[in-house]
Amino acid sequence: MRYPNGSRKRADTTSIDRSSSTKSYSNRGMTLEEDINAANTYYVTHNLASVHKKPTPVQIVNVDYPKRSAAVIKEAYFKQASTTDYNGVYKGYHVDFEAKETRNKTSFPLSNIHDHQINHMEQVTNHHGLSFIIIRFSPLEETYLLESKYVLEFWASKEKGGRKSIPHAFIKKYGYDIPFHFQARVDYLKAVDKVLAKLEEDDYV
Repeated sequence: MRYPNGSRKRADTTSIDRSSSTKSYSNRGMTLEEDINAANTYYVTHNLASVHKKPTPVQIVNVDYPKRSAAVIKEAYFKQASTTDYNGVYKGYHVDFEAKETRNKTSFPLSNIHDHQINHMEQVTNHHGLSFIIIRFSPLEETYLLESKYVLEFWASKEKGGRKSIPHAFIKKYGYDIPFHFQARVDYLKAVDKVLAKLEEDDYV
């Protein structure tokens, strides 16, 4: 797959690893993306929320037709940079988030996030949408929801020469733990409910 400038898309070794089908997350062998997709299917099926993964728009430029009934894409380009992985509606709120998986145990590298994603998070936040990232520390088998406002703060600090990662201890303190559930897998709406409760409490105060 190529971008419009002709460069190939490089594998993002710090984000979700789709190559390891035997990844052990409590011996379930599921990636974070697969778990979230399964949760979203459960939410839609039970009319709890409408959240979906955003497709990446591509432009197909070379197709081979080995058979009349079959077509093989030989070359395609990403038409534009993506924003974040998921968006949708929950309890009347626009929810917009990115899913990231890391093998680090002590911190989440900010190199996992790109400039256009930061800009998008900032825009969603400015328009009072619910923007966050879901982070999985694979070796620790821990998954957290961290509001984008904290990500933006660490990013701004990094741009000024500060640290290039978010400490695990910070995420554990200010994020929301997402336990595994059989039906929803990564039942992140429970964490979103805690964010909403905090927002309502702040408004009340």
